[in-house]
Amino acid sequence: MSSSAILVVGGGFSGITAALEAAEVGHEVFIVEKNPFLGGRVMQLNKYFPKLCPPSCGLEIQFQRIKNNKLVKFFTMAEVTKVAGQAGDYDVTIAIKPRYVEPGSLDLSETAEALSKDVPSEFELGMGTRKALYMDVPFAFPNRYVLDKDNCSKGDLDALAQADIVNLGDAPREITVKVGSIIYATGWKPYDVTRLTNLGAGSIQNCVSNMQLERLASPSGPTHGKILRPSDGRAPRSIAFVQCAGSRDENHLNYCSYICCMASLKQAAYVREQYPNARVVIYYIDLRTPGRYDNFAKKILADDRLTAVKGKVAAVAEDAGSGDVLLTVEDAVTGIKSENRFEMAVLATGMQPSLAGQKLPVDVALDEMGFIVGGEEKGIFAAGCAKTPLDVMKSAQSATGAAMKAIQTVRGR
Repeated sequence: MSSSAILVVGGGFSGITAALEAAEVGHEVFIVEKNPFLGGRVMQLNKYFPKLCPPSCGLEIQFQRIKNNKLVKFFTMAEVTKVAGQAGDYDVTIAIKPRYVEPGSLDLSETAEALSKDVPSEFELGMGTRKALYMDVPFAFPNRYVLDKDNCSKGDLDALAQADIVNLGDAPREITVKVGSIIYATGWKPYDVTRLTNLGAGSIQNCVSNMQLERLASPSGPTHGKILRPSDGRAPRSIAFVQCAGSRDENHLNYCSYICCMASLKQAAYVREQYPNARVVIYYIDLRTPGRYDNFAKKILADDRLTAVKGKVAAVAEDAGSGDVLLTVEDAVTGIKSENRFEMAVLATGMQPSLAGQKLPVDVALDEMGFIVGGEEKGIFAAGCAKTPLDVMKSAQSATGAAMKAIQTVRGR
């Protein structure tokens, strides 16, 4: 029996957009998100293009639309494990992990703070910690704590057992939903910087990734919005941005990640706004600022405290005494190779599809990099960065397109 419902895998900006587009023309929609909260990668940003507004300016509106639309149902801490059937008639099995906290928006911050262990925060990309009972994203949706039971001591569990809203007996469960079409909006992940050994990633404290800098610049981040050196908490007087860190490289990501140049220019603006006397240098292969972003790039590059150097960074090392970062760079124009000292460096790491290295529970192919190819003839569509590297605005446009195709599938035309 055919179904007019639509499944959206991924609860980030693209997934939410696709779900709402379908629900608002009358289709039941199920969102499946593996994390405890919706919002995806955008939630981690300080500001995003094109308006350079904080995540709240787009996501809070979307969350409100979900609350107000009874056709949208979402499952967090959930993954699709099995898909059977054909276009128009799919049975989808969803595995849901226990949250151990019952529905409700009760403030459990004091209970959380009393727990014994501090755990590295995935949301803060290792630069901050959280407790085992946590709600560590800004304006969380759902506004509901989650318990990391594996990081609780026996004393912690005994104390938590006294809280009415905590359910230590919660267990994994499976549900099956019937849908007519599936949209994969699984987004992207930062390329693993520890693989960039020549660039000092993971071993030099004051060498951070571009996503880590977003968290440093964010008011909700580990330094409350102040860009500080991780080694000593000092304001940097000089920062280098290293473009194409892992992108356009046959040994890593063989494509341009599209957003990295714009992200570095945006982050250079963060630095210059906070520190008017700081020196910023961007080392690039090609500066790519497509379409409407060209004027923004010109404005940033007009800053006399910012220099853009066409050159390849061959190596990054650390000065042990000062914690400064030493970059070996070959200038592509002059051909001169030099060592350059900065108090901090930012690696513009590439955008890798979240599905890279995974096997899908549906018969749809991934290319060698992990992007979805094909599947449309089966009523399965890719949206946003599951399909190709995109910025937030273009991801939303892609999601709208995928929703329209899914609607056409379930309506039989």
